[in-house]
Amino acid sequence: MADDRNRRRFTDPRSAAEAAFKAATTAKPTAPPPPASPRPAAVPGAREMVTLRLDSAVLAHFQKDGPGWQDRVNEALKALVPASND
Repeated sequence: MADDRNRRRFTDPRSAAEAAFKAATTAKPTAPPPPASPRPAAVPGAREMVTLRLDSAVLAHFQKDGPGWQDRVNEALKALVPASND
């Protein structure tokens, strides 16, 4: 049984971490990633996901008719925004 213990390779965490760090820092550096393409312009009429805080009474008003309340909020807000000349 004593012979079995001598054959096992025990490493402490610090030695293992140092060996991994050394291997990582001596590795050949990889090519830099290609530059990110600029974000495309927004598509006219496309919707964007946002987080919006509303008073509970306002939310209840739009939700009382059931599903589609987000569309109803959007329509109400659109009516308040002047038409653009795009």
